Amino acid sequence: MTTDTQDLAPQDWAARFSARMAGIRASEIRELLKLLEQPDILSFAGGIPDPALFPAQAIREAYAEILADGAQAAQALQYTVSEGHGPLRRWIAERMTRDGMPCEPENVLLTAGSQQALDLLGKLFLDPGAPVVVARPTYLGALQAFNAYQPAYLDLPQGALDGDEAARAAVEARKPRLGYFVPDFANPTGVSLTLAQREALLDLADARDFPLVEDAAYRELRFGGEPIPSLLALDIARKGSIEAARVLFCGTLSKTLSPALRIGWICGPRAAIEKLVLLKQGGDLHVSTINQMVACRVVSEGYDQHLGRLRGAYGGQARAMLAALERHMPKSVSWISPEGGMFVWLTLPEGLDGKALLERALTDVRVAFVPGAPFFAEAPAANTLRLSYSLLPPDQIEEGVRRLAGLISAPR
Repeated sequence: MTTDTQDLAPQDWAARFSARMAGIRASEIRELLKLLEQPDILSFAGGIPDPALFPAQAIREAYAEILADGAQAAQALQYTVSEGHGPLRRWIAERMTRDGMPCEPENVLLTAGSQQALDLLGKLFLDPGAPVVVARPTYLGALQAFNAYQPAYLDLPQGALDGDEAARAAVEARKPRLGYFVPDFANPTGVSLTLAQREALLDLADARDFPLVEDAAYRELRFGGEPIPSLLALDIARKGSIEAARVLFCGTLSKTLSPALRIGWICGPRAAIEKLVLLKQGGDLHVSTINQMVACRVVSEGYDQHLGRLRGAYGGQARAMLAALERHMPKSVSWISPEGGMFVWLTLPEGLDGKALLERALTDVRVAFVPGAPFFAEAPAANTLRLSYSLLPPDQIEEGVRRLAGLISAPR
């Protein structure tokens, strides 16, 4: 007996999805990345590293050397422990210790990029309705990772870390379950928390007894100003040991080495790391063994010199963008000057919508950027946008900013 499939009604999949799927939305940034395939688009959209800066030769040689050695090849192509490749965890622990965060390899869990780290942390800490305090605006990828666990977001009020007692009290009253922040060169704003603001954030977390997630994706990309201790470093100094700290540090090699290797990590007290290991086992067992071994070889020699090249390149591109904004943007537009990272945050005149401007920019002047509204957990500010300078050379940055400024200045 045969059945004409054209007569069968499609399954109602939406009715079968879990309640958590109601909060899951497509990333506007991931969609915008498709524009990079159009050669005539000048794109400030993707906050991704410049492929010209990847240590491709060193990565190629590391793969070849590992696979040419029988014993190493057998290890590299096999399953491994969920915690991650021991030598790489040791390198991370030594580097973090050097950066004021004394820890051991047992305090480190390797993850598939820091994005998986955020998902694991959401799974570990969040129940439906759990309040999560975040910066205003904040990293869209963190919101997407946490959304599956149905939290209730609380934008950190302006002034809460600058001595405004009423703003601080508003946060305390909500009894946050978790705090998430990017203290260094934040995505999307490029802003860094001052030392006083970091101390105030730790004070707040101590007062209400909630853990803090420190997303350090851009920490190594400082090209100006003076380094500031990480939240974890400050917390360890207060508590005397990482085992007594409340900060969980998320690091990554995606912005400095290569995104495709998918190497990130969580560093924190062993009591939290041990539970995160169990969650990772239920997810993907472990990060690619060969990728961990390759990354370990590449970072073990010349990594600081490589970082110097990155900082020089991104610093030059940032200066080119800031100079172009100063030359071309109307006075009604304001922006924040970063000292590291990959982003400049613009505030447009009231009434000008970033999403509507993007539609016009793509059609009229072939320039792409990311509208600011999706980066807000609460009450989006539509008259904002994010520009990334990481992919374009200075002459194209100049031209793209000139086109965009002309569009903003044009009568609507």
